Amino acid sequence: MSTIKEYLEEIQGRPVAVIGMGVSNTPLIKMLLRAGAEVTVRDRVPRERAAEQVQELESLGARMILGEEYLQDLHEDVIFRTPGLSPNTPELVNAVQRGIELSSEMELFFQTCPSRLIGVTGSDGKTTTTTIIAEFLKEAGRNVYVGGNIGKPLLPDVADMVEEDFAVLELSSFQLMTMEQSPHIAVVTNLSPNHLDYHHTIEEYVRAKKNIFLHQGPEDRLILNYDNAPTRALAREAVCPVTFFSRQERLEEGVYLRDGAIWLTNDQGSREVLPLELIQLPGDHNVENYMAAIAAVDGLVPDRCVRAVARRFQGVEHRIEFVRELDGVRWYNDSIGTSPSRTTACLESFDRKVVLIAGGYDKGIPFTQLGMEIVDRVKALILTGDTASAIRSAAEQAPSFEASGLVIREEEDLAAAVRAARETAREGDVVVLSPACAAFDQFKNFMERGQAFKRLVQAL
Repeated sequence: MSTIKEYLEEIQGRPVAVIGMGVSNTPLIKMLLRAGAEVTVRDRVPRERAAEQVQELESLGARMILGEEYLQDLHEDVIFRTPGLSPNTPELVNAVQRGIELSSEMELFFQTCPSRLIGVTGSDGKTTTTTIIAEFLKEAGRNVYVGGNIGKPLLPDVADMVEEDFAVLELSSFQLMTMEQSPHIAVVTNLSPNHLDYHHTIEEYVRAKKNIFLHQGPEDRLILNYDNAPTRALAREAVCPVTFFSRQERLEEGVYLRDGAIWLTNDQGSREVLPLELIQLPGDHNVENYMAAIAAVDGLVPDRCVRAVARRFQGVEHRIEFVRELDGVRWYNDSIGTSPSRTTACLESFDRKVVLIAGGYDKGIPFTQLGMEIVDRVKALILTGDTASAIRSAAEQAPSFEASGLVIREEEDLAAAVRAARETAREGDVVVLSPACAAFDQFKNFMERGQAFKRLVQAL
């Protein structure tokens, strides 16, 4: 492992391509320019749509290649790809075959970070689990950096990090796909079909996720969900000790439920760590998030710190986030529900049938199972976006649809969907936005969608 100072000295004067000038790559571009690298920024966005940012980067010395031809003539020594661009893109495959090094902002961070790394991946629960782990460590007085797929890019901070610090990272399959290093403590929350518009096959998706632990050493640790069969099976490929967590089974060793509390059994014995009544977040999936986080910090954080965090932690924005109560109706924002499994977990968090607003960008994931969950757990379904008809069809084809009394409406956009939910809901009802889809058909991302939903609800 080299330090960031050593790496930047080595890159001085060399031609480097940075593909994408988004949130994570802009600090990287500026760092490379300050180090004296010959930086070419390549991005599909046309110049007129990012004029201010383009002008700033050009003033710092970057060469810009923008528009549909942005991947032509890749000749630089090193290419830093944006996570959203698959390494299987033909232009990148061709460049690697010609001996060009393919990397990313996150891979450079792993190569140069001196701190202890904790990484979290999975199909659902990544952000909440990452945040809980970080809160545990902070409560114990540790110096913690939080980043990866959430928060701000950490590469600009790497020069200030020391061995005693912790970097807690949410890692997406996009980021992990070409990763050749793994964190010291790796957590896989669960696995289910997701991002098949990007990965095309579930096998490629799982293969990317496995990079979070395949490069670990014998002194490292892997945390796996025992209740999720695809995740449990990963233990066969682990090269370090594995800790399982289970909400459904009482494990002989690991983290599990007993007598209304989360317990942990390891080589030191068994102990009660956290009574469930202290957890402020609704839903069994959040119990699992706590279990994964407790397994990750075993030996690093006293149990009293775990309990202190549970008492005060109200959750992460856009994750079953309470928005307001109006006329006896409670409104929740679960815009992070970008897959059917996430939306199912959201629906299971409530003790009654809800009014559900769903639909969005099509990631190529089937809605058959979600349709059955909707029929069982939803009293009124308000649909919008590209997938509205597909979700409607899945619900109508569920075996118990006719007997369910489920009301289904399709609306033009999110604003109309909120108005329809207001008309439909009655005192005592719950309305939740949990789309089961990405936001790209109408919004930049799930955060923008969630903010728009909250504005619409507050304006009612």
